Amino acid sequence: MELNDRQHKIIEIVKKQAPITGEQIAEHLNVTRATLRPDLSILTMSGFLEARPRVGYFYTGRTSETIVYEEIMKMQVKQFQSTPVVIPESASAYKAVCEMFVEDVGSLFVVDEHGLLSGVLSRKDLLRAAIGSQDMNQVPVSVIMSRMPNIAYCKQKDTVLDVALLLIKKEVDAVPVVQERGNGFEVIGRMTKTNITKAFVSFAHGKNPEKS
Repeated sequence: MELNDRQHKIIEIVKKQAPITGEQIAEHLNVTRATLRPDLSILTMSGFLEARPRVGYFYTGRTSETIVYEEIMKMQVKQFQSTPVVIPESASAYKAVCEMFVEDVGSLFVVDEHGLLSGVLSRKDLLRAAIGSQDMNQVPVSVIMSRMPNIAYCKQKDTVLDVALLLIKKEVDAVPVVQERGNGFEVIGRMTKTNITKAFVSFAHGKNPEKS
């Protein structure tokens, strides 16, 4: 976050003279205690200062960079995930193309007869199948999908930053959000590059998705 000049001066005063009261800080700046109240509230709530009753203000040692990093690390998948689009292993590649077009997604998550994640189908997989001489109606998605365990996935408690790094590392556009069920994973959401972009735009605007 960006601080104004007076807030920077308050931090410097507290660094040098802590513990120091609000009245004493006001005297240093030649303003009233009431004038400083909004600045002290911002600095305390943001984590730059710590206020101790009947003692005064202390500098926490946290910088803007560490505070931003800590806030980013609080952003979890469960806050930003979107609805997954799943398709059974027995579905045809043609059905997958239609589903991808109707749902306007770049990846489909394939589930087995128990409803557990067994694969991921991307645009590239379908394009590769379409280029061949095969009849798309006769090709089951199970033949052309990427299979477990070679699939990147995430869980609701993972951070958005971790998922962003995962997408970059795996060079994919989306990953399923899963939860353990029996001997496999149930698909309960998806995280895409768009979800991550929305997350960081929300952070930049100071919005909490759980309260919006």
